[in-house]
Amino acid sequence: MGRFGAELRLRFILIYRRPAPARQGGEMDLKLCLIAFLGLLCFCNSQKEGNECISANAKYCGECIQAGAKCGWCTDPNFLKQGETVSSRCDELQSLLKRGCNASLIENPVGKLETVKNVSVTDRSKAPKNLKPEDITQVQPQKVSLTLRSGEPQSFKLKFKRAEDYPIDLYYLMDLSYSMKDDLENVKNLGTSLMLEMSKITSDFRIGFGSFVEKTVMPYISTTPAKLLNPCTGDQNCTSPFSYKNVLPLTSNGSRFNNLVGVQQISGNLDSPEGGFDAIMQVAVCGDQIGWRNVTRLLVFSTDAGFHFAGDGKLGGIVLPNDGKCHLENNIYTMSHYYDYPSIAHLVQKLSDNNIQTIFAVTEEFQPVYQ
Repeated sequence: MGRFGAELRLRFILIYRRPAPARQGGEMDLKLCLIAFLGLLCFCNSQKEGNECISANAKYCGECIQAGAKCGWCTDPNFLKQGETVSSRCDELQSLLKRGCNASLIENPVGKLETVKNVSVTDRSKAPKNLKPEDITQVQPQKVSLTLRSGEPQSFKLKFKRAEDYPIDLYYLMDLSYSMKDDLENVKNLGTSLMLEMSKITSDFRIGFGSFVEKTVMPYISTTPAKLLNPCTGDQNCTSPFSYKNVLPLTSNGSRFNNLVGVQQISGNLDSPEGGFDAIMQVAVCGDQIGWRNVTRLLVFSTDAGFHFAGDGKLGGIVLPNDGKCHLENNIYTMSHYYDYPSIAHLVQKLSDNNIQTIFAVTEEFQPVYQ
């Protein structure tokens, strides 16, 4: 028990053992004394409970410091009084000073902030015309070093300025399954409109194009020889089914983009959900083949149907989880029959790791699904 507790117990004994006065009303005086003492005891206990440093009952300095931002640890070897436990070294700073601990012997680390790199944000109107993307600064400061203490907040100002004419890479991923037949012309026009609008925002703009259908195994597509050549019925001429094609890596040649988008033909599959997640995964992880630069990366995903995700591959006998690696050969995804679809969480992780912002251009019917 600490010194304070010993004093309280002594006071109780003195009050309790004091003989009651012989005069009339002495019994009431004793009761008043006891009530006053109990009030003092409750007040002292509430003070003790309100002090997070004492309540922590810390046995060593580190435990004391973590108890709260106001706590300090007295290292003076002669600080403890007779009967006090080692936890009495932990208390609020002012209390330790009042109890006789020298300020130089109180452990009280404080947090600090140090700015390591603080380059001003880029003003493109004053910068060279041939400024590289990696030399453009949009956030200031770029690097800070923080020393933190438990319970003690640290704050610093962060300045952000969107650089004018900042480079942008946009990859257009289009669903070419049979269900897109009615919307194909609109999708083609959407790609061209995107290129024209983005060119108004920045002069350093590149655009790419890819398409997807479905895994090339049953029951997602028909594997009969005739259907593998032309999955559509009647006299409709459709392209052979495929999982994902990187039709056009990122380029600044807008005319080539328009031409390739304009000649796309639909393909066919059997079920309603599409294999778009396989395509998104490859776009995210195949940076060299897609041609991503270290700039703003946008992925526009266009479809009119839902999606297959992890576990659906079992319908086609595919049980190996998606490995999240690039498997493009001649710009075609070659392992759709081997690896399952990626999960939503896996896809989000890969898109985040590669700093790719996804925009879903879907029909009104499926907006809730992709939201």
